[in-house]
Amino acid sequence: MPIEILVAFWAVSVLFVVIPGADWAYVLSVGTNHKSIVAAVFGLVLGYVAATILVAIGAAALIAKTPFALDFLTCAGAIYLFLLGIGLLRHPPVLQDETFSVAQKASYSQWIKKGFCVSGLNPKMFLFFLMFLPQFTSAKADWPFSIQILALGIVHTFNCGSIYLLIGFLARALLKKYPHINLALSRFSAVSMMTISIILLVERYILGEM
Repeated sequence: MPIEILVAFWAVSVLFVVIPGADWAYVLSVGTNHKSIVAAVFGLVLGYVAATILVAIGAAALIAKTPFALDFLTCAGAIYLFLLGIGLLRHPPVLQDETFSVAQKASYSQWIKKGFCVSGLNPKMFLFFLMFLPQFTSAKADWPFSIQILALGIVHTFNCGSIYLLIGFLARALLKKYPHINLALSRFSAVSMMTISIILLVERYILGEM
């Protein structure tokens, strides 16, 4: 696969990742604990890996062409984000120290599951993969189409993981320096999640009908 194609896709991918969205809001919401940041981003990355595999085997194209499947993804993703936002408003996280605890270890799987659901139930992620990944494949390449898709998906997943980790740790550093903004950041993340969930539904069921 030509290196210039990978570089071009990497640049496009970075531009999409740095646009604030549901993933951003989720990562910011876990900025109170550096260990939960890693678990949360790992969950998000797993969602992107799953999407890459689905696109590579052609299943995502079937989902995109099936109104019921897209409706389900949109509703499930919007409801999940909205509930996460409500939960964050009701129970803002407390800034934690670096000490390890059994309870903290037990919560890692919860952060991973939440991260996977945030990215895995996001219909925009599937549409992004379907619209942009095939455009950066080459019929003249030695690699089969599915392998090219996997390579591009890995590039995008790497971008997501590295940038979201950076965002999470920057948020953590900011909170350590200015702990009084913890509540404001939590509320911002919660409102962002709830707003994005509403936007998903509006785009799908109102603007999509126009």
